[in-house]
Amino acid sequence: FSAEQEAQALRKAMKGLGTDEDAIIETLTKLNVSQRQQVLITYKSTIGRDLIDDLKSELSGNFEKVIIGLMTPTTMYDVHELRRALKGAGTDEGCLIEILASRTNTEIRHINENYKLQYGSTLEDDIVSDTSSMFRRVLVSLATGNRDEGTFVDEALAQQDAQCLYEAGEKKWGTDEVKFLSILCTRNRCHLLRVFDVYRVIANKDITESIKSEMSGDLEDALLAVVKCLRNKPAYFAERLYKSMKGLGTDDSTLIRVMVTRSEIDMLYIRREFQATYGKSLHSFIKGDCSGDYRKVLLRLCGG
Repeated sequence: FSAEQEAQALRKAMKGLGTDEDAIIETLTKLNVSQRQQVLITYKSTIGRDLIDDLKSELSGNFEKVIIGLMTPTTMYDVHELRRALKGAGTDEGCLIEILASRTNTEIRHINENYKLQYGSTLEDDIVSDTSSMFRRVLVSLATGNRDEGTFVDEALAQQDAQCLYEAGEKKWGTDEVKFLSILCTRNRCHLLRVFDVYRVIANKDITESIKSEMSGDLEDALLAVVKCLRNKPAYFAERLYKSMKGLGTDDSTLIRVMVTRSEIDMLYIRREFQATYGKSLHSFIKGDCSGDYRKVLLRLCGG
């Protein structure tokens, strides 16, 4: 890997009349996120221009969004997406849920620090001012990045938690949502997987079924996302991708965000889950749903 060579290749692709989009795709998709950051710096020091500015002036639409996404450090990308979800036209609840339910404590802490530096307000304050009721409380809880990340399963506590969830929902008229929040958003993954097993025995149905029947709207979506991410994160992202493309029109912001943020983390597993769940490959789904350079770059990120 030579940052200088890649910087020159990018400059060549954009210099003069017309843009060589294929060369840009080729160069950027073969690098990882830290290499792309090195190219960014080298481009400025050897060519004396800002790579992001050059890309923005040459590209447009969804293709531009993917390329700029690839050029953005991982944490900053999440920060920008959260800000867009909160401060754009209307609130993008799906984006808030997806990022906050799927990132690790460390990732969430980095997001919080950078969000404050970038925008002068805290992520929590913006969540509070832009969302309401129980949904707000779930997001605030997730945004603290304070989930127990140990692996210890306390069997007695697991029984107690499962019973508690049952009594907070299925067993009573109305739902005690706070109980769901305090258990689902703080306990460690291994412990909760055990709680879900016990719950199925007590309630005679899966925890996701109970959440669907007891909650609605954004709160339901948020708690389901938490459960799905605990059980199988790649399957959760496969579902996000499927829903972004199925039916009329494409939810491009979700499609781009998942493809960019997961391409170096668990894309292979996401592809496997996608194929297993929907009987079609992610590759063929993207191919049928997108076009042009946008399709090309997404297929490169998808691989296979």
